[in-house]
Amino acid sequence: MDEVFVRRDLIEPARLRALCAKSDVAGFLQLGSHLAAIALSTTALWLTLGTWWCVPAFMVQGTLINFLYAGQHEMSHWTVFKTKGLNEFFGRLFGFVLFYPRDFDQIQHFAHHRYTQDWDQDGELLRAPYTLRAYLLWFFGPTYWYTRIARILRFALGIVTETYIPERRKADVIGEARWHVAGYAIIAALSLATGSVIAVIYWLAPMVLMKFTHQLQNTIEHLGLEHSDNILENTRSTRTNALMRWLCWNMQYHTAHHAFPGVPFHQLPALHKAMFTERGVVPHEMGYVAFQRALIRALSGGRSEADYPDERAWIGGKPIVGGPARG
Repeated sequence: MDEVFVRRDLIEPARLRALCAKSDVAGFLQLGSHLAAIALSTTALWLTLGTWWCVPAFMVQGTLINFLYAGQHEMSHWTVFKTKGLNEFFGRLFGFVLFYPRDFDQIQHFAHHRYTQDWDQDGELLRAPYTLRAYLLWFFGPTYWYTRIARILRFALGIVTETYIPERRKADVIGEARWHVAGYAIIAALSLATGSVIAVIYWLAPMVLMKFTHQLQNTIEHLGLEHSDNILENTRSTRTNALMRWLCWNMQYHTAHHAFPGVPFHQLPALHKAMFTERGVVPHEMGYVAFQRALIRALSGGRSEADYPDERAWIGGKPIVGGPARG
Protein backbone atom coordinates (compact mmCIF):
# COMPACT_ATOMS: atom_id res chain seq x y z
CA MET A 1 0.00 0.00 0.00
CA ASP A 2 2.54 2.52 -1.19
CA GLU A 3 0.29 4.91 -3.10
CA VAL A 4 0.50 8.64 -2.49
CA PHE A 5 -2.84 10.19 -1.57
CA VAL A 6 -1.92 13.84 -1.09
CA ARG A 7 -0.03 16.70 -2.72
CA ARG A 8 3.56 15.68 -3.35
CA ASP A 9 4.81 19.22 -2.72
CA LEU A 10 4.29 18.78 1.03
CA ILE A 11 7.63 16.97 1.34
CA GLU A 12 10.78 16.70 -0.74
CA PRO A 13 10.97 13.39 -2.69
CA ALA A 14 14.44 12.50 -1.36
CA ARG A 15 13.32 13.05 2.21
CA LEU A 16 10.21 10.96 1.63
CA ARG A 17 12.28 8.10 0.22
CA ALA A 18 14.51 8.17 3.30
CA LEU A 19 11.48 8.07 5.60
CA CYS A 20 10.10 5.02 3.77
CA ALA A 21 13.03 2.85 4.91
CA LYS A 22 11.80 -0.12 6.97
CA SER A 23 13.69 -1.56 9.94
CA ASP A 24 13.50 -4.95 11.65
CA VAL A 25 15.18 -3.41 14.70
CA ALA A 26 12.58 -0.67 15.07
CA GLY A 27 9.83 -3.22 14.49
CA PHE A 28 11.09 -5.59 17.18
CA LEU A 29 11.62 -2.76 19.66
CA GLN A 30 7.99 -1.68 19.34
CA LEU A 31 6.56 -5.19 19.13
CA GLY A 32 8.75 -6.46 21.96
CA SER A 33 7.86 -3.61 24.28
CA HIS A 34 4.13 -4.06 23.60
CA LEU A 35 4.25 -7.83 24.21
CA ALA A 36 6.41 -7.32 27.31
CA ALA A 37 3.81 -4.90 28.66
CA ILE A 38 1.10 -7.53 28.10
CA ALA A 39 3.24 -10.11 29.90
CA LEU A 40 3.56 -7.75 32.87
CA SER A 41 -0.16 -6.92 32.96
CA THR A 42 -1.01 -10.64 32.70
CA THR A 43 1.27 -11.34 35.65
CA ALA A 44 -0.25 -8.47 37.62
CA LEU A 45 -3.77 -9.73 36.89
CA TRP A 46 -2.82 -13.26 38.00
CA LEU A 47 -1.23 -12.02 41.23
CA THR A 48 -4.14 -9.74 42.14
CA LEU A 49 -7.11 -12.01 41.33
CA GLY A 50 -9.52 -11.95 44.23
CA THR A 51 -8.54 -8.45 45.31
CA TRP A 52 -9.61 -4.99 44.21
CA TRP A 53 -6.17 -4.54 42.64
CA CYS A 54 -7.26 -6.89 39.85
CA VAL A 55 -9.55 -4.16 38.50
CA PRO A 56 -6.79 -1.80 37.28
CA ALA A 57 -4.74 -4.82 36.14
CA PHE A 58 -7.77 -6.06 34.16
CA MET A 59 -8.24 -2.64 32.57
CA VAL A 60 -4.59 -2.36 31.57
CA GLN A 61 -4.67 -5.89 30.16
CA GLY A 62 -7.70 -5.20 28.01
CA THR A 63 -6.31 -1.90 26.79
CA LEU A 64 -2.98 -3.42 25.78
CA ILE A 65 -4.65 -6.31 23.95
CA ASN A 66 -7.01 -4.04 22.03
CA PHE A 67 -4.18 -1.77 20.94
CA LEU A 68 -2.46 -4.75 19.34
CA TYR A 69 -4.59 -3.68 16.38
CA ALA A 70 -2.24 -0.73 15.95
CA GLY A 71 0.47 -3.28 15.22
CA GLN A 72 -1.78 -5.40 13.01
CA HIS A 73 -2.72 -2.30 11.05
CA GLU A 74 0.91 -1.46 10.40
CA MET A 75 1.69 -5.06 9.49
CA SER A 76 -1.16 -4.94 6.99
CA HIS A 77 0.78 -2.07 5.42
CA TRP A 78 3.93 -4.28 5.49
CA THR A 79 5.79 -1.46 7.26
CA VAL A 80 6.66 -2.82 10.72
CA PHE A 81 9.49 -5.08 9.58
CA LYS A 82 11.86 -4.95 6.66
CA THR A 83 11.64 -8.77 6.55
CA LYS A 84 8.30 -9.24 4.84
CA GLY A 85 7.49 -12.61 6.40
CA LEU A 86 7.58 -11.13 9.89
CA ASN A 87 4.76 -8.75 8.98
CA GLU A 88 2.78 -11.71 7.69
CA PHE A 89 3.35 -13.93 10.72
CA PHE A 90 2.64 -11.41 13.45
CA GLY A 91 -0.16 -9.79 11.45
CA ARG A 92 -1.99 -13.11 11.26
CA LEU A 93 -1.33 -13.84 14.94
CA PHE A 94 -2.73 -10.48 16.03
CA GLY A 95 -5.69 -10.89 13.67
CA PHE A 96 -6.56 -14.17 15.34
CA VAL A 97 -6.30 -12.69 18.82
CA LEU A 98 -8.47 -9.70 17.89
CA PHE A 99 -11.13 -11.54 15.83
CA TYR A 100 -9.99 -9.48 12.84
CA PRO A 101 -8.57 -11.80 10.14
CA ARG A 102 -5.55 -10.36 8.35
CA ASP A 103 -6.58 -10.91 4.73
CA PHE A 104 -9.95 -9.28 5.31
CA ASP A 105 -8.35 -6.42 7.24
CA GLN A 106 -5.91 -5.73 4.40
CA ILE A 107 -8.65 -5.70 1.76
CA GLN A 108 -11.00 -3.54 3.80
CA HIS A 109 -8.24 -1.19 4.88
CA PHE A 110 -6.95 -0.69 1.34
CA ALA A 111 -10.46 0.35 0.29
CA HIS A 112 -10.46 2.73 3.26
CA HIS A 113 -7.22 4.36 2.14
CA ARG A 114 -8.18 4.41 -1.53
CA TYR A 115 -11.62 5.91 -0.92
CA THR A 116 -11.34 7.64 2.47
CA GLN A 117 -14.68 9.08 3.63
CA ASP A 118 -16.53 7.89 0.50
CA TRP A 119 -19.83 6.57 1.84
CA ASP A 120 -20.11 4.04 -1.00
CA GLN A 121 -16.56 2.71 -1.31
CA ASP A 122 -14.63 3.29 1.93
CA GLY A 123 -14.33 -0.22 3.38
CA GLU A 124 -14.54 1.10 6.94
CA LEU A 125 -17.48 3.43 6.35
CA LEU A 126 -20.18 1.14 4.97
CA ARG A 127 -22.69 1.76 7.75
CA ALA A 128 -25.72 3.86 8.51
CA PRO A 129 -25.08 7.41 9.78
CA TYR A 130 -24.55 7.41 13.53
CA THR A 131 -27.23 8.40 15.97
CA LEU A 132 -26.05 8.92 19.54
CA ARG A 133 -27.37 5.49 20.53
CA ALA A 134 -25.74 3.75 17.56
CA TYR A 135 -22.46 5.53 18.23
CA LEU A 136 -22.38 4.59 21.91
CA LEU A 137 -23.19 0.95 21.15
CA TRP A 138 -20.25 0.89 18.73
CA PHE A 139 -17.94 2.83 21.02
CA PHE A 140 -18.47 0.61 24.05
CA GLY A 141 -18.33 -2.58 22.02
CA PRO A 142 -21.68 -4.42 21.72
CA THR A 143 -22.23 -3.75 18.02
CA TYR A 144 -18.49 -3.75 17.31
CA TRP A 145 -18.02 -7.30 18.61
CA TYR A 146 -21.29 -8.53 17.11
CA THR A 147 -20.18 -7.27 13.69
CA ARG A 148 -16.71 -8.81 13.96
CA ILE A 149 -17.88 -12.24 15.11
CA ALA A 150 -20.88 -12.40 12.77
CA ARG A 151 -18.64 -11.54 9.81
CA ILE A 152 -16.17 -14.33 10.57
CA LEU A 153 -19.02 -16.84 10.89
CA ARG A 154 -20.63 -15.59 7.67
CA PHE A 155 -17.35 -15.85 5.78
CA ALA A 156 -16.80 -19.34 7.21
CA LEU A 157 -20.15 -20.31 5.69
CA GLY A 158 -18.93 -19.03 2.33
CA ILE A 159 -21.10 -15.88 2.30
CA VAL A 160 -19.19 -12.75 1.20
CA THR A 161 -21.36 -9.71 0.47
CA GLU A 162 -18.85 -6.87 0.84
CA THR A 163 -18.63 -5.04 -2.49
CA TYR A 164 -15.03 -3.95 -1.89
CA ILE A 165 -13.78 -7.55 -1.72
CA PRO A 166 -12.71 -8.56 -5.26
CA GLU A 167 -14.01 -11.85 -6.62
CA ARG A 168 -10.46 -13.22 -6.78
CA ARG A 169 -9.99 -12.62 -3.01
CA LYS A 170 -13.23 -14.17 -1.78
CA ALA A 171 -11.68 -17.63 -1.46
CA ASP A 172 -8.92 -16.11 0.67
CA VAL A 173 -11.25 -14.53 3.22
CA ILE A 174 -13.46 -17.63 3.32
CA GLY A 175 -10.51 -19.95 3.96
CA GLU A 176 -9.05 -17.56 6.51
CA ALA A 177 -12.34 -17.34 8.41
CA ARG A 178 -12.61 -21.13 8.53
CA TRP A 179 -9.13 -21.40 10.05
CA HIS A 180 -10.10 -18.80 12.63
CA VAL A 181 -13.31 -20.62 13.56
CA ALA A 182 -11.39 -23.89 13.85
CA GLY A 183 -8.81 -22.24 16.11
CA TYR A 184 -11.44 -20.69 18.36
CA ALA A 185 -13.28 -24.03 18.54
CA ILE A 186 -10.12 -25.80 19.64
CA ILE A 187 -9.49 -23.24 22.39
CA ALA A 188 -13.11 -23.52 23.54
CA ALA A 189 -12.97 -27.32 23.54
CA LEU A 190 -9.72 -27.39 25.52
CA SER A 191 -11.13 -24.89 28.01
CA LEU A 192 -14.25 -26.98 28.54
CA ALA A 193 -12.32 -30.26 28.74
CA THR A 194 -9.93 -28.92 31.37
CA GLY A 195 -12.39 -26.67 33.18
CA SER A 196 -10.05 -23.75 32.55
CA VAL A 197 -11.15 -20.11 32.42
CA ILE A 198 -7.70 -18.79 31.51
CA ALA A 199 -8.77 -17.73 28.00
CA VAL A 200 -11.72 -15.81 29.43
CA ILE A 201 -9.91 -14.09 32.30
CA TYR A 202 -6.69 -13.13 30.55
CA TRP A 203 -7.88 -12.64 26.97
CA LEU A 204 -11.56 -12.52 26.06
CA ALA A 205 -13.10 -10.64 28.98
CA PRO A 206 -10.47 -7.87 29.16
CA MET A 207 -10.43 -7.46 25.38
CA VAL A 208 -14.23 -7.28 25.03
CA LEU A 209 -14.96 -5.06 28.03
CA MET A 210 -12.10 -2.62 27.43
CA LYS A 211 -12.74 -2.11 23.72
CA PHE A 212 -13.80 1.48 24.37
CA THR A 213 -10.20 2.48 25.11
CA HIS A 214 -9.16 1.60 21.56
CA GLN A 215 -12.31 3.20 20.17
CA LEU A 216 -10.98 6.53 21.41
CA GLN A 217 -8.45 6.30 18.58
CA ASN A 218 -10.65 4.55 16.02
CA THR A 219 -13.39 7.14 16.15
CA ILE A 220 -11.31 10.32 16.15
CA GLU A 221 -9.48 9.69 12.89
CA HIS A 222 -12.18 10.69 10.37
CA LEU A 223 -15.57 11.08 12.04
CA GLY A 224 -17.05 14.56 11.73
CA LEU A 225 -14.81 15.63 8.84
CA GLU A 226 -15.84 16.27 5.27
CA HIS A 227 -16.57 13.44 2.87
CA SER A 228 -14.21 14.49 0.11
CA ASP A 229 -11.13 13.04 -1.57
CA ASN A 230 -8.85 15.58 0.12
CA ILE A 231 -6.73 13.82 2.74
CA LEU A 232 -5.95 17.15 4.41
CA GLU A 233 -9.67 17.69 4.95
CA ASN A 234 -11.03 14.18 5.59
CA THR A 235 -8.45 12.91 8.11
CA ARG A 236 -7.69 14.03 11.66
CA SER A 237 -4.51 13.75 13.72
CA THR A 238 -4.63 13.45 17.52
CA ARG A 239 -3.03 15.63 20.18
CA THR A 240 -1.88 13.32 22.96
CA ASN A 241 1.09 12.20 25.05
CA ALA A 242 4.11 9.96 24.50
CA LEU A 243 2.57 6.97 26.30
CA MET A 244 -0.47 6.98 24.03
CA ARG A 245 1.70 7.39 20.94
CA TRP A 246 3.68 4.32 22.01
CA LEU A 247 0.50 2.37 22.71
CA CYS A 248 -0.96 3.28 19.32
CA TRP A 249 2.25 2.80 17.32
CA ASN A 250 2.21 6.51 16.34
CA MET A 251 -1.13 6.30 14.55
CA GLN A 252 -2.03 9.64 16.12
CA TYR A 253 -0.07 11.16 13.23
CA HIS A 254 -2.96 10.01 11.10
CA THR A 255 -3.01 12.68 8.43
CA ALA A 256 0.64 12.02 7.64
CA HIS A 257 -0.06 8.28 7.58
CA HIS A 258 -2.95 8.66 5.16
CA ALA A 259 -0.94 10.96 2.93
CA PHE A 260 1.97 8.52 2.62
CA PRO A 261 0.89 5.08 3.94
CA GLY A 262 4.18 3.48 2.89
CA VAL A 263 6.08 5.34 5.63
CA PRO A 264 6.73 3.04 8.64
CA PHE A 265 5.12 3.79 11.98
CA HIS A 266 8.41 4.74 13.65
CA GLN A 267 9.00 7.47 11.03
CA LEU A 268 5.57 9.09 11.31
CA PRO A 269 6.68 11.78 13.83
CA ALA A 270 9.40 12.84 11.37
CA LEU A 271 6.94 12.74 8.47
CA HIS A 272 4.45 14.88 10.39
CA LYS A 273 7.22 17.32 11.23
CA ALA A 274 8.33 17.57 7.59
CA MET A 275 4.80 17.97 6.22
CA PHE A 276 3.37 20.29 8.80
CA THR A 277 5.51 21.57 11.68
CA GLU A 278 8.43 22.77 9.56
CA ARG A 279 6.04 24.47 7.14
CA GLY A 280 4.02 26.19 9.82
CA VAL A 281 0.81 24.45 8.80
CA VAL A 282 -1.60 22.32 10.80
CA PRO A 283 -3.82 19.38 9.87
CA HIS A 284 -7.14 18.79 11.57
CA GLU A 285 -6.18 17.97 15.17
CA MET A 286 -8.07 17.33 18.42
CA GLY A 287 -7.53 15.64 21.77
CA TYR A 288 -9.44 12.50 22.73
CA VAL A 289 -11.66 14.05 25.39
CA ALA A 290 -12.42 17.19 23.40
CA PHE A 291 -13.42 15.09 20.40
CA GLN A 292 -15.73 12.78 22.35
CA ARG A 293 -17.34 15.75 24.09
CA ALA A 294 -17.93 17.53 20.78
CA LEU A 295 -19.30 14.42 19.11
CA ILE A 296 -21.73 13.54 21.89
CA ARG A 297 -22.92 17.15 21.93
CA ALA A 298 -23.38 17.08 18.14
CA LEU A 299 -25.42 13.87 18.24
CA SER A 300 -27.55 14.84 21.24
CA GLY A 301 -31.11 16.04 20.97
CA GLY A 302 -32.13 13.40 18.44
CA ARG A 303 -29.58 14.48 15.82
CA SER A 304 -27.55 12.10 13.68
CA GLU A 305 -24.68 12.30 11.21
CA ALA A 306 -27.28 12.69 8.47
CA ASP A 307 -28.19 16.11 9.88
CA TYR A 308 -24.76 17.50 9.00
CA PRO A 309 -23.41 18.35 5.54
CA ASP A 310 -20.96 16.01 3.86
CA GLU A 311 -19.01 18.82 2.22
CA ARG A 312 -17.55 20.38 5.36
CA ALA A 313 -16.32 19.41 8.84
CA TRP A 314 -18.85 19.49 11.65
CA ILE A 315 -16.44 18.57 14.45
CA GLY A 316 -13.25 20.61 14.84
CA GLY A 317 -12.03 23.59 12.89
CA LYS A 318 -10.34 24.07 9.54
CA PRO A 319 -6.65 23.28 9.06
CA ILE A 320 -4.43 26.11 7.89
CA VAL A 321 -3.41 24.24 4.76
CA GLY A 322 -5.60 22.56 2.18
CA GLY A 323 -5.59 21.47 -1.42
CA PRO A 324 -6.60 18.74 -3.78
CA ALA A 325 -5.57 15.19 -3.05
CA ARG A 326 -4.99 12.40 -5.50
CA GLY A 327 -6.89 9.24 -4.78
